[in-house]
Amino acid sequence: MDWIKRNYISLLSILLVIVIAVLIFIYRHQIEKLGNLGYLGAFLISLIGSLTIILPVPGLLMLVALAASFNPVLIAVAGSTGGTLGETSGYVLGHSGRHILSSNKTYMKTEGWMKKWGMWAIMLFAFAPVLPADVAGIASGALRFPLWKFWLACWIGKTAKYVMILLASVWGWHTIIRFFPWLG
Repeated sequence: MDWIKRNYISLLSILLVIVIAVLIFIYRHQIEKLGNLGYLGAFLISLIGSLTIILPVPGLLMLVALAASFNPVLIAVAGSTGGTLGETSGYVLGHSGRHILSSNKTYMKTEGWMKKWGMWAIMLFAFAPVLPADVAGIASGALRFPLWKFWLACWIGKTAKYVMILLASVWGWHTIIRFFPWLG
């Protein structure tokens, strides 16, 4: 019981993140309808998709569809801004529960990169499609990395990734339509 009393804020933070993830998963079909809001929809889709840590929401795929109808660079900027703010859930989780994660090998490796490379590591995690930005957020929070630096590095990495992916998808779609005009 003493352990619970000492760690109640950490436990409440973890519970809140889990509840948010479950609610987003339950209401995922309603979230998909946010695409009708254009740039604001891109922001909200990415914000909500990045709030989840446990259950992934395919927000970037929804942004690809929006980029076909709107300016892909502006969709990327709106999406990366929402996504960066959504990554705050990982930061809060790390800030509250570092001692809970200290035995996880992936987390410990990420924490080592964060100590050595700081903002560059966050940018890499936000940019690379195979590295989960959530892990960098958790490590940033646990290391008490300044939140504004985390947001800046995450936004730069996500923006670069989103711009590249959305421009490539629009270019690819236009190329397909050129060869198969009945699809457009």
